[in-house]
Amino acid sequence: MTTNNLHAVYLLAGSNMGDRAGFLRAATRALEDALGVLCAESSILETEPWGFSAPTFFLNRVLFFLTPLSPLEVLEAARRIENENGRIRPENGGYASRTLDIDILFYDDAAIDLPELQIPHPRLHERGFALALMREVAPLLVHPTLNLTMERLFENFIEKNNSCWFINSEEPRSTLPKSSTI
Repeated sequence: MTTNNLHAVYLLAGSNMGDRAGFLRAATRALEDALGVLCAESSILETEPWGFSAPTFFLNRVLFFLTPLSPLEVLEAARRIENENGRIRPENGGYASRTLDIDILFYDDAAIDLPELQIPHPRLHERGFALALMREVAPLLVHPTLNLTMERLFENFIEKNNSCWFINSEEPRSTLPKSSTI
């Protein structure tokens, strides 16, 4: 969806180190400054780490922006904000605890496959917490390569895994008018 040169971008922000909620608040403010209009944000879910073990669970949130930036400019802004908030990437490229992680889930209905950027996020459909958060913000959004709505992808995940392990810690908020079709 493009409106007057603005692009719909959905981000997943997460933290499992330090002041987790504080890092999410800082990321939201910094992303608003960098990207543009924050249209909606999901509730915050506390979840176990995905792909590795750690003593501290993650706080995760989906943020929906309208931005004039290109996908690579969004990635650059996200990495800069991660770094400004103390993000350290493991040398082996694997998963590890982090102060802030910002993933681009969707950019309009683009399918991008570059060494540094894959959109839609290539593991979104494997992460129940991310699907649950996307379902809150955009249940009818269709995944551009899987051709399923966020609602259906979440239902498929629950059916396949027979579980949903997260807890809500904050209600979702939208800044869109009730009649909006975005």
